[in-house]
Amino acid sequence: MTKTDALLGRVRNFWNSRPCNIRHSKAPVGSRQFFEETAARRYFVEQHIPVFADFPKWSGKKVLEIGCGIGTDAIQFGLAGAKMTMIELSDKSIDVARQGFTAFGLSGRFLNADAEELSKHLPPGDRFDLIYSFGVIHHSPHPERILKELQKYCHPQTELRIMLYAKWSWKVLWIIVKFGKGRFWRTKKLVAQYSEAQEGSPVTHIYSGREARRLMKDYEIVSMEKTFIFPYRIKDYIEHRYVKEWYFRWMPDWVFRRLTKYFGWHLLITARPKPT
Repeated sequence: MTKTDALLGRVRNFWNSRPCNIRHSKAPVGSRQFFEETAARRYFVEQHIPVFADFPKWSGKKVLEIGCGIGTDAIQFGLAGAKMTMIELSDKSIDVARQGFTAFGLSGRFLNADAEELSKHLPPGDRFDLIYSFGVIHHSPHPERILKELQKYCHPQTELRIMLYAKWSWKVLWIIVKFGKGRFWRTKKLVAQYSEAQEGSPVTHIYSGREARRLMKDYEIVSMEKTFIFPYRIKDYIEHRYVKEWYFRWMPDWVFRRLTKYFGWHLLITARPKPT
């Protein structure tokens, strides 16, 4: 086994141990209520997701989601009428996503595989109108390989909508101060360790605007913006209570909006294939 294979195995095991958002609902996992409550909680906290994804726009269109997780966004695309293909490394997560499609009477194509080798599992001749990935590619050992693979599934009008974690963000500063005691030279390891609700992510890349453009050098970037700072006290949030940290409670809304614009954790990128 190569080092890359071993690292990929650790990434898979991490997300299998607790699929992302699996605790957003206390209803039985796989039930319609579970998915409805999970979506409501996800979009209440991250209100920019429905705006960024623009689910209704893709009615009747072919959508490829890279890293569907438990299927929260994929279900919304499906309910809006999109023709869904999803790839997901975690077999536990994709099993839950399948249950979600069943619960809502949706159909879709599910691939339990590594997106860095997408063309081994999905015919390269298949073209999509939207390629969507929210908070996934930066957890892959080699994100650049995924972006290279995605070129094989684009037609000239394909849109890519991708969220990456932002390097110059409130979240990174918070991690360095809270867990690193100011040891900024350990940023890479600290961010990997504490980037997610479940500690210990094996891989978490973060990007400046320049680094994101370099990653997506084979695409024409239409827009790039930062957003999202998580304002809630974690001890309350895990109990499904929404109590903001004291410094955010007293912060005027306009200041908070400005803060998210410049120091948001989510780097939202819309891109297209470069003309040939």
